[in-house]
Amino acid sequence: MKIILLFFIAHWYLSLFFQTFFLHRYAAHQAFTMSKFTEKVFFVLTWVFQGSNYLSAYGYGIMHRMHHAFADTPDDPHSPKYDESIWKMMWKTKTIYSAITSKSMKVEERFTKDVPEWEAFDSFARSWVSRLIWGAVYVFIYWQFATAWWLWLLLPIHFLMSPIHGAIINWFAHKYGYTNYKVGDTSKNFLPFDFLMMGESYHNNHHKHGNRANFGGVRWHELDPTYLVIVLLDKTRIIRLKKRKKAKMVPVQQAA
Repeated sequence: MKIILLFFIAHWYLSLFFQTFFLHRYAAHQAFTMSKFTEKVFFVLTWVFQGSNYLSAYGYGIMHRMHHAFADTPDDPHSPKYDESIWKMMWKTKTIYSAITSKSMKVEERFTKDVPEWEAFDSFARSWVSRLIWGAVYVFIYWQFATAWWLWLLLPIHFLMSPIHGAIINWFAHKYGYTNYKVGDTSKNFLPFDFLMMGESYHNNHHKHGNRANFGGVRWHELDPTYLVIVLLDKTRIIRLKKRKKAKMVPVQQAA
């Protein structure tokens, strides 16, 4: 039982880390820079840890830029304001993401500029062969180490982990939580202490300062775990942080 729970937790956080670090903060927002070789290393690591849920940096980066440009308007790729259920919103998200990634959808140049792309690798990593191999790995691990029937209930989450991560933020962080800033959309900070989403749930902060590498840091309790890793990678010169203005602290009584 312990091995399965450790595997589940590791997959949750490692998959999430590469989504928020590489796909979100790097591909979409370019909050830091890295060499082309390092970029390819992170492409591969994203595939390893997202596994059957692998998301293209190209497709994710463009779609997320569109989300910021059109937040809570009819052109937003995912907005609870225009989708009556979380399921419809995520299906719409999947459809738009697939169209962008396959380049069957025409996209404005402002959304494609400098988005990292490794077309040959993406073609393999997004293939059904790759997804089935990773799926077989997950099933094998559960077959070997699941000692109670209820542990098998966790298995489907491995196959849907990236969509689940996206749904938590794109749906719930536009409906529930608190705000530090007035912005032109419904983004909220979903959790006061983000133990679950590695800084992603500070969504209102992020919509105010889209290109900042640190999603937290506005209030004393807003610790962004991913940013701590980013600082370490910057100090070891694996990446280079871009200089940004520090976000102003907001007194509690001023927040909505």
